[in-house]
Amino acid sequence: MQSSYAGYRILLVHAHPDDETINNGATMALYADRGAQVTLVSCTRGEEGEILVPHLSHLSSAQDDLLGAHRVIELEEAMKALGVSDHRFLANYRDSGMMGTPHNDRSDVFWQVDIDVAADQLVQIIEEVKPHILITYDEIGGYGHPDHIQAHRVAMRASERATWQIQKIYWNTMPKSVIAAGMAAMKELGSDFFGTDNIDEVPFAKDDSLVTTLIDGNDYVDNKMLAMKAHETQIALDGPFFALSNNLGLQVWGHEYYTLVKGEKSAPFDDQGRESDLTSGIIV
Repeated sequence: MQSSYAGYRILLVHAHPDDETINNGATMALYADRGAQVTLVSCTRGEEGEILVPHLSHLSSAQDDLLGAHRVIELEEAMKALGVSDHRFLANYRDSGMMGTPHNDRSDVFWQVDIDVAADQLVQIIEEVKPHILITYDEIGGYGHPDHIQAHRVAMRASERATWQIQKIYWNTMPKSVIAAGMAAMKELGSDFFGTDNIDEVPFAKDDSLVTTLIDGNDYVDNKMLAMKAHETQIALDGPFFALSNNLGLQVWGHEYYTLVKGEKSAPFDDQGRESDLTSGIIV
C-alpha cells in the first residue's frame, strides 16, 4: 500500500453501531491514519441489540430506548479508537430487530422506510462528501438482518441517484476458509457460537472466489480491538469475538475482505490475485 492517502474519500454505510468495527475497523483505522477522509453513516442506533453484559441490562429497549442512546456513546468511543472524526446517522430511524419480530411492524423502523426517501437522504451526504469509494453490505446484508438488507438497498440506490459518481463500490465479504478456521477454533473452546459444523449453513460465509480485495490491517489491530471493547453492550470481553482472538491470535481481525462490485480491480495484487488497496485505480 502507498504511504499516504491524502485526497481520497471513503464512505461506509452500516446498519447499527458495532457493525462498522467488526467488518471494517482495521480498514477504517488504516486509511484514516494515512490521510484519507473516512466517513461513516449509521442507519440506526441499534435500539434492539441484545445486551451481553449483565451490569448494563437496565438499558434494554423496553425502557425508553436507553440502549440506543448508550450505543451512540459507544460508537463515539469506537470512532476515537479508529481515528475517524466524521460520523453521521442517516436520519432518526429505529432499529428494526430481527425478521418476523413485532418491532418490524413499527412505522419508525428502518425496515419500513421508503427506500427512495432514505436513499435521497444518503444522496445528500454523498453530494457533500464526494466519496471515491463506497463500502456496504451485499444483497442479503451479510446474514439476513432486515436493517443490513435495507442499508444495502439504500446505499446502492443512493449511488445510482447521486450526481457524484462513486468510482468503486465494495461489499463486505467473509470467505468460507476464514469462517471455517473460526469454527474449528470455537469448537476447540467448546463453543457452539456458529450453531453448526457445516460451513454451507453459515449465511455470511461466502465462497473464497468472491473475494476480490484483501486489506491487511494488522498494524491497526490494536485500534480495532479498542473499538470492539468500546461497544461493550454488544461485544462481551469474555464472548466469542475475544475468544477467537485468544485462540487464533489478534491477526484474525487484521485481515478484512471485500467484493468489488463497481469499478476495475487494479494492482497491486497479492499472491492470490486479490487487490491489496481500496484506492487502486482511483482518479482523484
